[in-house]
Amino acid sequence: MPSAGADDNRHPLALPAGEAVRAATRLVPTRRGDRHEGAATVRALGPLRLAGRQASLPVRGRLRVLPEFASRKHLPSRLARLRELDGRATVQVRGEGTEFDSLREYVIGDDVRSIDWRATARRGDVVVRTWRPERDRRVVVVLDTSRTSAARVGDQPRLDAGIEAALLLAALASHAGDRVDVLAYDRTVRARVRGASGTRLLPALAEALATVEPELVEADWAGLVGQVRALVSQRALVVLVTTLDPAAVETGLLPVVGPLAARHQVLVASVADPELDALRTARDSSADVYDAAAAERVGLERAAVAGILRQRGPEVVEAGPDELAPRVADTYLALKAAGRL
Repeated sequence: MPSAGADDNRHPLALPAGEAVRAATRLVPTRRGDRHEGAATVRALGPLRLAGRQASLPVRGRLRVLPEFASRKHLPSRLARLRELDGRATVQVRGEGTEFDSLREYVIGDDVRSIDWRATARRGDVVVRTWRPERDRRVVVVLDTSRTSAARVGDQPRLDAGIEAALLLAALASHAGDRVDVLAYDRTVRARVRGASGTRLLPALAEALATVEPELVEADWAGLVGQVRALVSQRALVVLVTTLDPAAVETGLLPVVGPLAARHQVLVASVADPELDALRTARDSSADVYDAAAAERVGLERAAVAGILRQRGPEVVEAGPDELAPRVADTYLALKAAGRL
């Protein structure tokens, strides 16, 4: 299989009778998933090397290629920010629904809802409460594996960028003390990780998501909401990794996202195609101008869909395949800092 990346799969050997020799083929896989062994072909040439015999022997084996997790490089900087939010550095965090920490003087820009009126009356100065981000929150990451996830962005399916975002967010949330569940779903559950924590979380995610592939079916968004409700009963951060294509959103996600956002903090994450940005700037020929107009229209439609989703309550993140994972992680930290988790 070409994606297994065998750099040298032919080994000339001189094998005396009654002896054994081992030949090694180095594999550098270019795609995640299971790779099943084919047949090993042995060819023996005659003394004059003019003729020979060969036989193909079946080999029983399987190689599982885990997701690359290239976004791991963004984890140290986000953990540093998390330590600040967690009170290990001198940072004041204000928000609603977080754990009370201390009091301090009011400064312009503070949320008036954080003013402690009793303490203000005692001191004679306006003081506000400061907060620490709560731990042990619930984070549910849902990967849309329907037909829209099969679209290629760059040299990989859109689904792969979503898996990278899920891995980085899970690693970050786990360090924050939050509980993470991951679900891959279209019309049925393709993978589910629930209850894993600490050092077991990332290996469990990598193993479960390694073999998940896009399915050429429409997403059942009502069924997906039912799966989320079965996973969590209390308020949680629900991250929907899907597409902002107008047709798919208007007929599928839009009717259900409002009720979901009423119960949970919802974040919709989508992969943007960098080629659209390149098309917008091309003006070398009349064909380029038409392509630029089409790309601009697509961009405006996606921006309109994102605006409609925000009106229903969710946060929306759209970024290229290399930027999606860190952008989702930054949004998680911003929500935590604002006390919205």
